[in-house]
Amino acid sequence: MTALQHVRPHTHYTVQLPRSDDSTFWRERARALIQCDVPPDKVAWVEPGGSGDLFASDGMRLPEPPADAPPVRASKRYLSLAKNAALHSDPARFALLYRLLWRLQRSPRIMDDKADPDVRRVEELDKNVRRDSHKMHAFVRFRQIEEQDGEHYVAWFEPEHHILRANAGFFRRRFASMRWSILTPQGTLHWDGETMREGPPAQKADAPHGDPVEDLWRTYYASIFNPARLKVGAMLSEMPRKYWKNLPEAALIPELIAGAQQRESAMVAAGERDDGVRPESLEAIGEAIQACRKCPIGCLENRAVMGEGASDAALMIVGEQPGDQEDQEGRPFVGPAGQLLDMHLERAGIDRGQAYVTNAVKHFKFTMRGKRRLHQSPTAKEIDTCRWWIEGERELVKPKLVLAMGASAARGMLGKTVSISKVRGAPIPLEDGSELWVTAHPSYLLRLDGEARDKQAALFDADLVAVRERLAELATP
Repeated sequence: MTALQHVRPHTHYTVQLPRSDDSTFWRERARALIQCDVPPDKVAWVEPGGSGDLFASDGMRLPEPPADAPPVRASKRYLSLAKNAALHSDPARFALLYRLLWRLQRSPRIMDDKADPDVRRVEELDKNVRRDSHKMHAFVRFRQIEEQDGEHYVAWFEPEHHILRANAGFFRRRFASMRWSILTPQGTLHWDGETMREGPPAQKADAPHGDPVEDLWRTYYASIFNPARLKVGAMLSEMPRKYWKNLPEAALIPELIAGAQQRESAMVAAGERDDGVRPESLEAIGEAIQACRKCPIGCLENRAVMGEGASDAALMIVGEQPGDQEDQEGRPFVGPAGQLLDMHLERAGIDRGQAYVTNAVKHFKFTMRGKRRLHQSPTAKEIDTCRWWIEGERELVKPKLVLAMGASAARGMLGKTVSISKVRGAPIPLEDGSELWVTAHPSYLLRLDGEARDKQAALFDADLVAVRERLAELATP
């Protein structure tokens, strides 16, 4: 019996989907119907709470594909678009996807036709869902609540499409160490650090309205707001007003926009100011950087970290910026990267106690994730702004050799970005007669494992040995 003989020619079928986002269920039923050669106009796809085709046979079982039914063909492009399009809120999306799948069996290259209305529509659905997911990633704000068993973080979000379950993995990975809940009108997600649970739809009143962490978040947002780059239209496009009610920093936006011109003028004036003579001692530089607010990093809730070591050291070691532990202790290279550096210095025969150790950027740049401060790389402008201080340290210490670890450190010394792989292992003359040597930052090794880490660790060791040998040469009269 062929597929056509297996199906009644004028029968209308209704497929009741168990969930609006159950694309797996839809895909299985669609594949079977295609193999039974059921045309698109004979199938009604009904979501929970929806109504079916007036002519459909609700009580009739769906046909079973015959054993000799050919496999269903679907291009990679179709599968990629269908994955998101199935999550759209358009009630006609499953009918559209089935129609395209039906046509693919007869025209395998239909997805390449950009003018085809079905193809254009499924591309539009895919784009809308991806944008909604992006907004969820960007605008979910957790608020802390205290429970008997500890801290819990709750967020309220109103998605336009059925994206909640599809984005569960993103939030589980991003906030793995937190206990959190995301509440939406479509359903809820709850993560206890080990298990993800789903729950029924919620109301906004179920979510808390504020917590102490929001003050820190607002301070951070105000500090990174750059009036010179303000484009209100672009900002509203990326952060529509409908999301503002859930964002603690949104209350600051009207005031920040209103004062943007005045702040921009102040920034220009500050940039044109003559900074005069640098402090005449390392101690004075240490005091001055505590008050430095010349870039947004200095406006965060952090502390400046001054260099330390011999004030007449022949070797000056420059990192990129303090980390979380360095910020807390007020000393450079005391965290995991510093411990790894100490181990490699000892292996290469370099005494850290005889070197002067500092960073190209003096403040810890971070972004908040709950109560955690996560490292962010400084921008080129922020590195260049901080060159004033690193140059002052170098003028006072007068090292014979400077070891810059990482691209940011190299830029802090040279004023331009260089490729570590191209310049490592050889001296770069500096204007004061000293030499610059460039290598990777030890935190880079911490991000690697296996063979890749072994390879980079060997290169790092070779760079340090070369520095030790060059220091010995420079010390020879």
